[in-house]
Amino acid sequence: MSVMDPRLTPARPDLAASFLKGQVEADRFVDPVEAVCVISANPIRRGADRKAGMDDQLLFGDGFAILEETDGWAWGFSRRDGYVGWVEMSGLSRDVWTPTHRIASLRAYAFCEPDFKTAPTGLLSLNSRVAISKTEGRYAHAEGLGWIPHEHLETLDSTASDFVAVAEAFLGSPYLWGGKESLGLDCSGLTQMALMAAGVDIPRDADQQEAHLKAIWTDVTDQMQRERGDVVFWPGHVGILTDSEHLLHANAHTMDTTLEPFAEAEARIRAKENPVRTIVRPR
Repeated sequence: MSVMDPRLTPARPDLAASFLKGQVEADRFVDPVEAVCVISANPIRRGADRKAGMDDQLLFGDGFAILEETDGWAWGFSRRDGYVGWVEMSGLSRDVWTPTHRIASLRAYAFCEPDFKTAPTGLLSLNSRVAISKTEGRYAHAEGLGWIPHEHLETLDSTASDFVAVAEAFLGSPYLWGGKESLGLDCSGLTQMALMAAGVDIPRDADQQEAHLKAIWTDVTDQMQRERGDVVFWPGHVGILTDSEHLLHANAHTMDTTLEPFAEAEARIRAKENPVRTIVRPR
């Protein structure tokens, strides 16, 4: 059988998704049970333990396909980017709804009434998805959540015109491995969220993103001229050029999302035996 990426393959020796029958070996195959994330961010962990490492997150409204439940945990995969892992059931609901809008600002509050002076019912991150059922004045009602100002919402088919500007909004956000929200995100989480807001869905991790974007964008690695919007890949790292000389990236060196001269970042990373591997540019 061909080698499959374990990050995106919901299969273990004892259990696998039914659609993988014939592709992997497992003791039993089960049909996914659909659920949806109903909290601001739900970690996808390597084990059924809060101390287990986080490799990805579900944002509010993201679907999760459950293959197993045990002791308050669900094992399965994200319907947004396919990432496999363990998620706490307390942050999921089987009452799945169809989203109509996405959060278009870095963060947005929902309120219990269509009034910003009332109690907030949730704080959502960019690219969270909600189902709007009705509107009142400047507010829209999100099912199961509350009232959100129209200023923070866009329909699902509406996209940001400049993914670099979206990424720049995360400047100063703390670094968090596996995160993809302004309260904490990593290098590939930043790239994924910025491009997603612009209508470009890419995989979760840097190596996956590199392969995906090389196939749909222009490889400019060997060109001398750099431009705003170039995406730079090192082994295990990715950043976005805001102009020909500056790099925006979430990184463990400064432990935040920072903007620094590209030449300085490149030299520092190269000194750790990690030269630039690929630079791609939107077509």
